[in-house]
Order: sequence, then structure tokens, then C-alpha cells
Amino acid sequence: MHAPNRLARAALRFKPSAFAGTFVALLMAAMIVSACGLLLATGLTASVPPQRYAAAPVVVAADQNLRYTIGTGEDRDEERLALPDRARLDDSLVAKAASAPGAAAAIADLAVPVRTGKNVPVTAYTWASTAFTGTKPASGAAPRPGEVVTTAGTVGERITLDTPAGPREFKVSGTIATTATSSATGDATAATGIWLNDADARALSGHPGKVDAIAVLPKPGTSTDALAAQVKRALGDRAQVHTGDDRSTVEDRGLAQAKEVLIGLGGSFGGVATMVAVFTAAGTVALSVGQRRREYALLRAIGATPRQIRRTIATEALLVAPLAGALGCLPGVALATWWFGQLRDKGAIPDSVDLAITPLPLFVAVGATVVTALCAGAAAARRPAKIKPGQALAESAAERLRPGWIRTTLGVGAVVGGCSFAGLAASETGEDAANAALGVVMLFMMAVALLGPLIARGCAAVLGLPLRAAGAAGSLAAANTRTNARRLASAITPIVLAMAFSSVLVFLHTSEDRAIEDQQRAGITANQVVTDPAGLPSDAVARAGAMPGVATAVGLTRTSVLIPNGGTGYTPSEASAQGVTGSGADLAKVQDLGLRTGSLTALAPGTAALDASLAEAAHVRLGDRLPLLLPDGTKASPKVVATYDRGLGLAQLTLPQADLTAHLTHPGPTTLLTRATPAAAAPLATLGKVTDAAGHAAAQSTDREVNAWANTVMAAVLGGFAAVAAVNTLVMTVFDRRRELGTLRLIGTTRRQVLKMIRWEALLVVAAGIVIGSAIALATLVPMVNGLTGRAPYIPPLLYGSFAGGILVLGLAATALPARAALK
Repeated sequence: MHAPNRLARAALRFKPSAFAGTFVALLMAAMIVSACGLLLATGLTASVPPQRYAAAPVVVAADQNLRYTIGTGEDRDEERLALPDRARLDDSLVAKAASAPGAAAAIADLAVPVRTGKNVPVTAYTWASTAFTGTKPASGAAPRPGEVVTTAGTVGERITLDTPAGPREFKVSGTIATTATSSATGDATAATGIWLNDADARALSGHPGKVDAIAVLPKPGTSTDALAAQVKRALGDRAQVHTGDDRSTVEDRGLAQAKEVLIGLGGSFGGVATMVAVFTAAGTVALSVGQRRREYALLRAIGATPRQIRRTIATEALLVAPLAGALGCLPGVALATWWFGQLRDKGAIPDSVDLAITPLPLFVAVGATVVTALCAGAAAARRPAKIKPGQALAESAAERLRPGWIRTTLGVGAVVGGCSFAGLAASETGEDAANAALGVVMLFMMAVALLGPLIARGCAAVLGLPLRAAGAAGSLAAANTRTNARRLASAITPIVLAMAFSSVLVFLHTSEDRAIEDQQRAGITANQVVTDPAGLPSDAVARAGAMPGVATAVGLTRTSVLIPNGGTGYTPSEASAQGVTGSGADLAKVQDLGLRTGSLTALAPGTAALDASLAEAAHVRLGDRLPLLLPDGTKASPKVVATYDRGLGLAQLTLPQADLTAHLTHPGPTTLLTRATPAAAAPLATLGKVTDAAGHAAAQSTDREVNAWANTVMAAVLGGFAAVAAVNTLVMTVFDRRRELGTLRLIGTTRRQVLKMIRWEALLVVAAGIVIGSAIALATLVPMVNGLTGRAPYIPPLLYGSFAGGILVLGLAATALPARAALK
């Protein structure tokens, strides 16, 4: 008898079709793992050389994250949550940084968002920053109080800038060549640059006593590392010291946000996708080994030892898996490149960040496929290797009916766990419900895989009854599915996977989107809404209120805050917020928040109104103080004066704008809600685009397009992979039945009857997969959507029908085509 490795090579050489399905499954798994790994690696290592701070070797900035600890003892772990807006430094730290022995100068850097007379947004900087940017005036002189230096204008000209403190008029004291703007501002696309006198910048920034960052220049002979260490000692833990490419995170917070997005996709979603890919590939490997149980039985009958059987299967895995993994990395790189490019096009990733195609994720992908193949093969080889030769021959002729007790026990445990999580999710609200619901889909999917033969036998018994009324072909299909439950289970599992995951991801978004739109349409009672992509003027509310025909004008500034105890297990969570310019009574005239308790007339500085679900998550009631962190991380505890129901579509927290102004980079209103006559539309148009409430709600939906796209892509990746796995499995099962199909033809069954039988079997498999997958998706979506929106899931019939129809077409094609080939 051949040695095990020679047996494996001979099997691969003379029966390559037996390994084709395994090869495809492992290749697809490697594609998913490598694509997600590349995104994760880019998120962990992404860096951009600094532009604005290129000549400042050490830059000091505030920590832009809320850091907190979860767990206790050995399980303690430090987590962080990014602040919604820039955290700033106390102005007194400038002198402390300058006191470092190796510091030649410490320069306060402050950016002030302004708008020109044409309402063009521009970032103005302090003139002192030119000491490290190297900017020199081409004409004129440095600005004194009431003066500016600009790239657009002439010396002596007077210009008006809309600043956070209101419109101000300045005299142009000097000009700078446009070519110097990009290095001075850190924006390669900047066409206009403005520099203010340092005192003016501090007075107009809206952040008294604060600076954005401190650039520290070294004395001659002082190294960057030495200067950084000295500055750290001088400042202690009151600020963070940045050097190298890390300085670019101070210039642009978009890099940190992009890294969070990539880490979330590559890590969180990538973990789920990798588990699904490995899980599905392992099932295909086990199916391939099970289909050759007759060969292993014959080997056992002629004297092969259990160890030789196991070595043969392991060798087969080592011959197929490395090549499949290596080839799978090629489409994996293409998928990661496309995914990354789409994120960049949609503005989620800065143009300066590139995809890092490093070898480590590719090696991990190949290693994962090899380990998956080995483990799945070892598990599948356990029984054919250990049973007696005679028993092995008997089981190769007829499928074993009784499932293994270990598998059954684990499957029942998964069902119990899924039901428990479903009950827990139904009793929770908000993120707690969503997090618990995620466990539902994972546990039920595990139960389907473990209890597959039992589930398949039950489906065959129930769905087989109507098949018997379909004539001889239907009766044969019912008998086959009932006596070959393991084969049926291997085909049902990937269909369930495709249906469940795709439905959860897509219908979660449709449900949230529907709830948000309904709340926005019901909540905006203003008859004219004014918006501008560049932002509204700082005095827009006052100007609108003075226009003829305008009865009420209220400005809203969109932002977010952090609730320290608003997440799962008293962890921090981010909540959407709106700052109100106007009184609470006026707000009630243009926005119906769906009040549950309290009154908006009590809304004043030091108070807040919040969504009822957020109040429940934060464990506060009417009259309590709500601990929170304002957008820049400043602690506050406003008194709760009202709770409402429409926080999902409008804002989870409503605060007076006076409490937010000093904590926002752009404190101006983003939306203006008015109650006005139709004649007021023309004067209101001078402030921005005027729409009615319905048009504003429709425009708001475009802001959710990125989330919708992300959910669709994730559903396509997971669902597409599962669909390919389902097709692959169905093709494998049909080709494995060539002898059976040939026997049916020999005993007089016509070719048409055989194909009809195959078609009925495919319909049974697809129907069972769709029903079970839909049930799992529904068990996940009901508590998840109810916790997030307080209502039932919204499942568009046409979209659900397209899912089911697509799976049906794939199932029929994946069985009919190989069956026709097998009957030739």
C-alpha cells in the first residue's frame, strides 16, 4: 500500500474534481481574511507626513480621546472614545513648554474658522504661526490689531470676515503669495489664506484662554527626542507631545477618524467575516472528506491504520490549502483596494492616506486557510479513522442516522443560548438591545451548523409531504432528502448563512432609516427651513427674525456629546446633540420633539432636554443632573428639564447654544427653522437654501448614504461569500451523486424525471434555507430594532423578494447545470 503522502497525491492527481469544491471554499476564505486584514493593518499603521508642522519637530496638543477602564483585576483594560470636537490646551501651558531647557521658542497655534464676504469658509491662523511655517509677506507688513494678511486682496483694502464672535471688518496690512498657502495651512487644496493678529485671533476664536496646539522649536544642538522628553517633564500629564508623522494627527483629526473607520471595518466586521469564512470553508472541507468515506472504508478494509487515514487527509489539506490561500490573496488585495477607494471617494478617508499592502495580513490569510483545512479535515477524519473496517464499509453504503452526542449537545446549547440572548435583547433598549441581538444571530447560526442533520431531517419530513403529490419525481426527491439528511444539511447551512446575515445587515438599515425619516417628518413643524453646505452666517437667527413675514426663527447647531454612563455596562457612549439659538418656547413652535415629560419652556443655560431612551440608558429622570462631556471634552452636568421620543430622527440631546459655543470649532448654526409667510422665502434665500420640512427631511437622508453603503457592502461581502459557498456545496453534492443518478437511469428512470427530481430537491433545500435564515434574521432584528427605534423592523417586500429570488435562482442553477453534465 502507498504511503499516506503518496495516496494523497494520487487522489489529487486522478480525482481533482473531488477537491475542486474545497479549493474554491478555501480560496474565498483567504480572500475575505486578506481583504479585512489589509484594511485593519492600514488602520493600525496609517500615517501621513506633517505639512503645517513640518518645521516644528515637537508639537503639543490635548488628548483627543476620552479614556476609560473596563473590567477589574487582571481583566482590566483601557479603552478610548474619540471626542466629537477638538480638545484644546490652556493658554498657560505655552509658557511651561517654553521653559523646557532645550526649547528656543514655544508658539501658540490657533485656528479660527471665518467666512469671507462671499460666504466662502476659510481657516484663519495667528500671525505667530509663521515662525514655524516659514510664511513671509510678499508685500506690506505683519498684521496689527484690526488688520489681516491675506492671499486674496491688496494692501490697504478693507474686508469683512464673519467670525465666531460675529462679523468684523479688517484692513489688509500685507499679502502672501498663493503658492505659500498650502504649506502654511497644511491644506494642499487651499486657495485662500488669512492670518490674524494674535490678540484678535484669541478674542474672536470663541475659545477664551485656549489654544489649539503649541509648536516647540529647539535650540541649536538639541535633538527632537531630547526636546520631546524635556517638554513632557515640563507639562506632565496635562498634554500630549507629538513628534514625527504623529504630528499630522494634530493638523487634521480626519486621520484619526479614518483609522477608527478602518480598524472598525477590518477588526470588528473583519472578525465576524473571518469567522463566517473559516466556518463555511471548514464545512466544505468536512463535506469533501465525508463524500469519500467509501474510499477510506476500502483503505481500512485492506489494512490501512487510523493513523495513516489521518495522515492522508492531513496531506491532502496541505497540498490544496496553501495554493488556495495564496491565490485567494490576489482577489483579496483587489477587494481591499476597491473598498478602500470607495471609502476615500465618500470622504471617510483623507486623500493623503494610502492602503498599506503589507505581507503580514497575506501570510495570516494563507495560514488561516491551512489551519482551517487541517482542523476541519482532522475533525471529519475522526470517525472514518477510528471505526472498524466492516462498519466503515456499511456506513459508506448508507448514511448514519444517529448524530454524534457531542455535536447534538453543543447544538442544543447554542439554541438555548440564542433563545436566552433573544429574551435579553427583548428586555433591553438602545445599544444594550443591539449588542445582545448580535449574539442571537451568531448562536443560532452555530446551532444550524451543529444540528444540521436533525434540522434537515425535520425539513424533509415537513416539506416532503407536498412533494409526494408531485408525482414520481417528487416522491423520489422526498425520499432522498429524508434518507440523506447530512448531505441536505451541508447544502442548507450556507443558504441560511447568506439569508440571515444579508437580511440583518440590510434590513437593520432600512428599519433605522424608516424610523429616522418618520421622526424627521413628524418632528419638523417649521414651514421654511434654511440650510447652507458652507454653514449659515453667525448672525443668521437675528437677521431672519428681523425679516418681514418671519414669526419665529430658531437656529440649530448639530454636534455630539459623550455620556459617560450612557453605554452598555455604564461605559461611555456618543449621543447626537443640537444647540438651540432661541428660546425653548420658540423651539416648540418649529420642532415637535414628542415631549414625554417636562417642558421646553424651562430650557435655559445649565439645562437640557434629552431623548427618553437616552435618559433610561444614563439612569436619569426629570430634575436630575446629567453628567456629560461637551464636544471638546469639557465636563458638564445640565439639569434635565424635559424628555422626548424623537431623538433618533432629530437629536438625542437638546441644549442651549450658549452652553456649546465655547466648545465647538464651528459654533455657528447649521440649520435655521422658521415659521414664516410664503413671501419671506425670498429674503430668507439670502442666508442659504430654503426648503420646506419635507424637502429638508429628504435632504437629511443623503447624510446617511455612507452608512447605507457600508451596510450594503458588508451584506454583499458576507452574503456573496455565503452564496458562492452554497453554490459550491450544491455542485459538490450533485457531482458526488453521479453513480446514483446513473443507477436511476439504468432502472428505467427517464432523464427528464431525474432532472425533475433534482429540481424538486433543490427547491426543498432552498426553501428550507430561506425559511430558517429568515427566522434567524427576524429573531435578531425584532429585539435589535425595537431597542434602537422602539418599533418593529421595516422589511421592504421587494427587497426581501429579491434576496429570496436570487437565492432560489442560484440554487436551481447550481443543481440543474451539474446534473445535466452528470447525465451526459
